[in-house]
Amino acid sequence: MNRATQTGVMRRTRRRLRVAIKLLLLAPLVWTADITAASNDQATIESIRVRPSPERTRIVLDLSQPVQHTLFSLSNPKRLVIDIEKAKLGSERAKKIIENLNYRGTPIKGMRTAARNAHDLRVVLELDEQVKPRSFVLQPILQYGHRLVIDLYEVAQQITPISKQVDRISKQMRDVVVAVDAGHGGDDPGAIGKGNFYEKNAVLAIAKKLHLLFEKEPGFKSVLTRKGDYYLAHRKRTEIARQQQADIFLSIHADAFKTAEASGASVYAISQKGATSETARWLAEKENSADLIGGVGAVSLDDKDDLLAGVLLDLSMTASLAASLDMGQEVLNAIKPINKLHKPRVEQAAFLVLKSPDIPSLLIETGYISNPAEARKLRSSAHQQKMANAIFLGVKRYIESNPPAGSFIAWRKQGNRTEGVETYKIVRGDTLSEIALKHRVSATQLKRANGLVNDTIKIGQLLRIPNS
Repeated sequence: MNRATQTGVMRRTRRRLRVAIKLLLLAPLVWTADITAASNDQATIESIRVRPSPERTRIVLDLSQPVQHTLFSLSNPKRLVIDIEKAKLGSERAKKIIENLNYRGTPIKGMRTAARNAHDLRVVLELDEQVKPRSFVLQPILQYGHRLVIDLYEVAQQITPISKQVDRISKQMRDVVVAVDAGHGGDDPGAIGKGNFYEKNAVLAIAKKLHLLFEKEPGFKSVLTRKGDYYLAHRKRTEIARQQQADIFLSIHADAFKTAEASGASVYAISQKGATSETARWLAEKENSADLIGGVGAVSLDDKDDLLAGVLLDLSMTASLAASLDMGQEVLNAIKPINKLHKPRVEQAAFLVLKSPDIPSLLIETGYISNPAEARKLRSSAHQQKMANAIFLGVKRYIESNPPAGSFIAWRKQGNRTEGVETYKIVRGDTLSEIALKHRVSATQLKRANGLVNDTIKIGQLLRIPNS
């Protein structure tokens, strides 16, 4: 190759290198431009809700798309700052919602928002006291879109309360404890009827009326799992029942079906294998999705206790299910004179809220909000009272026929007889197993006769000794 040819090749090579370098330099500019364009795609905050409950204060931001966020606390004055990336307030309506938020019963004094870094939004909560915050995002489900949830735990709520257990030793004639559970609540409205008639409101009204009936009846004590418009996870509802040593768990609902023709009241017990009808299966799937709506699925929870509960459930479900089916039939019989029945017998479905070991449990559908005629009845305070009366009567009939050992109702059924019943007064150093051995009965029999849930005994208390 001569010198002229070599010179030409070198020139062409240099030109190609210059072009390649220019392309490499331009490529990052194009990529950066794409990122900048994407960063302008801001999420819109369409609404904000604040809901207090005994467990926490929950703030829910409805969003047009998912977001990234950070939060931190400040003192003097006390504030919680939430920085939301690539977000903005959606409209004047959203601003007015913030201005008119009700903070009664919460640690929040006020809320303000401001743009930050041109593309982000800062939300500042002014607080009465320091709180422990917890936040997570929720995916769209049913009528809800993307949501950012911030839970505020006050000092008293951060300490797990020690439930005061019923003293079943000193109180020989104890009350029968009924846990009354109003389904749904808070951000989970349940079924929605014409004119925004929410299931959560109807069932809370019935539950409160039922609660008062049990409280007024000698020998019964009632516990409401939900007292206001806030959400409780299924496992929290059954946890409350167990903490209160409930003998019965009643979950009150008023659901909807795919067609307006569905009507009538129904009573359900748990099924470990499957639903007894297509309606039961559909309702169970719909009710069990409530934890996703309420935000339980997004929270990291320690499931060790639940595994243990699952084992206990398998061991004890047979007896609880038999009691549930018998009690449910009594409730259906009592409802029949005042309301059409959807099915004449107790149905079974895999409702999560009914999975409480050792507690006979029923889910009671008081009617269908999707049916216009039944929705009108469920709106009526008079009909709500009739439904509460019927449920109360059915449960009362069952308990009077099958009273728990050691209860006032069991004592009353025996004709108030105490003669001939051997008793033992506990002294220092006694143990339950030693007392059982001394009287030639098993510890299990001794506990059952006295309504005991564990081996704890106290000096001076009186034990009834069952016949060996």
